[in-house]
Amino acid sequence: MAVFGGRRRNHDPALPPGQYLTESFPVLSTGPTPSIDTDGWEFSIHTENGRVHRWDWDRLTSLPAEDITVDIHCVTRWSKLGTRWRGVSLDRLFAEVETGLEHVMAHSYGGYTTNLSLEEILDGRSWIAYGYDGGELDPEHGGPARLLVPHLYFWKSAKWVRGLVMHSEDDPGFWEENGYHLHGDPWREERHS
Repeated sequence: MAVFGGRRRNHDPALPPGQYLTESFPVLSTGPTPSIDTDGWEFSIHTENGRVHRWDWDRLTSLPAEDITVDIHCVTRWSKLGTRWRGVSLDRLFAEVETGLEHVMAHSYGGYTTNLSLEEILDGRSWIAYGYDGGELDPEHGGPARLLVPHLYFWKSAKWVRGLVMHSEDDPGFWEENGYHLHGDPWREERHS
């Protein structure tokens, strides 16, 4: 059976079940790519007590950044191994955030949302990524900045991220409301609800 855009390597222990390896970086979006100038870009975390923590582009990129090399897995079955990113850990951004809630809704420029738990995005597991493969993150891949949560299917790594809102429940985001799994672990093939 021919597989376009990649080659099957089910024997590769780096690939979750049902995934194929690709060397390209496919672009999948539900709408047009938003044009976001870094002069107007902002990322925020909204807590249940009404406090809003904000970072503009200069403030975010002046924080200590990390170089991250991770595998990424799309729900459409492609995987790309050893991708190289640069960004700021969400641990650093949450260092001064006080919350008693366990869930967040990620919001993107353009209206996209996805749900995550704090457990999934803290302890060195996620970043606000603004660099890819030694350069700036291209708009079609979520630039100027995207959420990077590589241990979950890539729809959880929201492109064009603009903020996180704390939630008391694991409320579904855009794709989750349209039949995708609430969690999205590629190793468990949590593709659909």
